[in-house]
This record gives sequence, C-alpha cells and structure tokens, in this order.
Amino acid sequence: MTTSLHAGGCLCGSVRYSAGGAVINLCYCHCNSCRRATGAMMVAWGSFAVAEFAIVRGRLSHYRSSPQVVRGFCADCGGVLTYRHDARPEEIDVTLASLDDPAGLAPQSHIWVEDKVPWVAITDALPQFARVRR
Repeated sequence: MTTSLHAGGCLCGSVRYSAGGAVINLCYCHCNSCRRATGAMMVAWGSFAVAEFAIVRGRLSHYRSSPQVVRGFCADCGGVLTYRHDARPEEIDVTLASLDDPAGLAPQSHIWVEDKVPWVAITDALPQFARVRR
C-alpha cells in the first residue's frame, strides 16, 4: 500500500484529477470490458478512497459498462480515467497510465487472466487470478 497525493488527467487535458491517501489493488486487468473500454490488451489500475479523489478541472463523463460498473472518461478525447463498482462504493479505481507520475505505483498482480488475449504472454512473477483477487 502506498500513500501520497497523485495528480493525473486525460490526453487533451480537459479533465484533471487528484487522488490521495492509500493506494490499494494495484493490478493489471485483462477482462474483456477493460480491453474494449480502452483499446488496450490490459489496463493497469490502482484503487483510492472516493473521499480522497477529486476532479480539479473539467467534468468526468460516465458510462455504465455493465449493470454494476460505471467508467469515467473525458468526453473530449475519450481518455478512460476511472472505474467504479457498486460492490465497492467507497473506492474508485484510476488508470495508472493517466497519472502524471505513475512510476512509483507498479501493479502487483494480474486479474481476469481467464479473459486474457491468447497471444499476450505474462512473463513477470506477479500473482495471477482467473477473475478477481481472493
């Protein structure tokens, strides 16, 4: 778990955010939904307390990508920034690549590996979970 203040935003700069406090659930997600939302083979995420997250410029647009999930993005450039799951209302996940300085927040596991694209090889030693961490 890492604690400090982090800043980030979308590609065009229209949406800026700050996130502080403890960062948990640092992971690479391989699920179909994350892949389609971002156009990437996997997405690196970190979870913050909702109370420690704030939009400091612009407006985050939202899309309910499944019955229990809302994704936040920039309506101007389409940059995917956040993920909220109804089962974890006190947390908000942030795409680590949208942070101004993501270097200190390395993923610690792979989740939804059962959805991984077959030609993606996981070659690190991080724990892998078929779906979510148990």
